[in-house]
Amino acid sequence: MIHTAILIFTGIFGGLLTYYFNNKLKLGGVLSSSLLTCIVAGSIHFFPSLLPEPLAKHIPLVFIGSSFVGMVSSNQLSTFIGVALSGLVYSLIYINTSQFFDGFGGALGTSACISLLVIMSIPYLRSNKKMTLGFFQLRKMIFKDKKKKKSLK
Repeated sequence: MIHTAILIFTGIFGGLLTYYFNNKLKLGGVLSSSLLTCIVAGSIHFFPSLLPEPLAKHIPLVFIGSSFVGMVSSNQLSTFIGVALSGLVYSLIYINTSQFFDGFGGALGTSACISLLVIMSIPYLRSNKKMTLGFFQLRKMIFKDKKKKKSLK
């Protein structure tokens, strides 16, 4: 039970910390994720006796996957609460399905993507005008890109 709580906390913390480094400190998604993952995984690798063996095995995997969650742009997910919830969803996916992904590449990134999509779809699910809101959001993204291109010329 305590191991599960630690893994959930790691997922939330990893997503939030990466999001902060990515969007607030402006380091970029890849640098933020890789830097923080190297610190966490390296410290566990060089000091394995600090944690019980199951935690030492799973914490780096949960952290790197949740750091994928934190790589999201602030234009797509703008609140720390949304990132924390995505980290929570990622942790729950990892805890409950990690044995099914054994041997498959891309499982951490896919799980991170699923957790982000779950949280980002909540406003659409709560709306009475689900289709209209989705089309409006798509139209807004398309025309926003056209406005940027025109302003660059």
